[in-house]
Amino acid sequence: MILAAAEGHEDAGGFHAPSLSDFFPSAIAFGDTIFQIDRVWIIRIVATIVLLTVFVVAARRAKVVPGRFQAAVEYLLDFVRVQIGEEIMGKERARRYVPMLTTIFFTILAFNLTGVIPGLNLAATSRIGVPLLLALWVFVTYWYAGIQKHGLGGYLKANLFPPGVPWPIYFILTPIELLQILVIRPGSLMVRLVANMVAGHIMLVLCFAATQFFLIDSAGTGLMAFGVLTLPAGIFVTLFEVLVAFLQAYIFALLAAVYINMSLEEEH
Repeated sequence: MILAAAEGHEDAGGFHAPSLSDFFPSAIAFGDTIFQIDRVWIIRIVATIVLLTVFVVAARRAKVVPGRFQAAVEYLLDFVRVQIGEEIMGKERARRYVPMLTTIFFTILAFNLTGVIPGLNLAATSRIGVPLLLALWVFVTYWYAGIQKHGLGGYLKANLFPPGVPWPIYFILTPIELLQILVIRPGSLMVRLVANMVAGHIMLVLCFAATQFFLIDSAGTGLMAFGVLTLPAGIFVTLFEVLVAFLQAYIFALLAAVYINMSLEEEH
């Protein structure tokens, strides 16, 4: 685990801290084109295959009395449906959007967890592409839902001109509200996810690269004692990143439900 996490961060010259270059590895094929294949691309493919395999196996082996594997999958599915969809939108309204929320939750969860899996060691959501696509999906959905229910004029009126506000305030409030539904909502979803995954990777690699340096590269020196601190810190950060992986998937899906529900409400 130490060697895998620290790969590319040390050489004969000593300790090298992680950097943003970690998230832009060298191209494996089709370099400098829109079809470029690199390590992050492969990690995303692996995570997608594993995720699809889990659900295919769970569906094919489904029983009336579920085993542990089926029960775990069903628990997570019910968690998204009840604790995110129905809790925010209500049972009837949520039914239409549960497939979307479930896809978002499990995609982000699987892609986040690749950051703590030995051999992968990089979250597939730590680069902007996937978070951007998911945020745009949410953006298009809440606009479509609002326009479908209220019409374009009604949707814009409900969002840009909240009732009960003195009319001069609209000169300040309306541009802010427009910026919110166009930029802030999808932008906050995207930036929050990417920032957490980037920060987590840097912390994780820093701890294990430091452990590699202190315990192996600095063997026989007084610096070895510091490895006793950095190794437990790396294990703690790994466990913390697992928690963050679940938390970020939950927050993204939760806010997606909130934004869609707000578009369907009569007043804001």
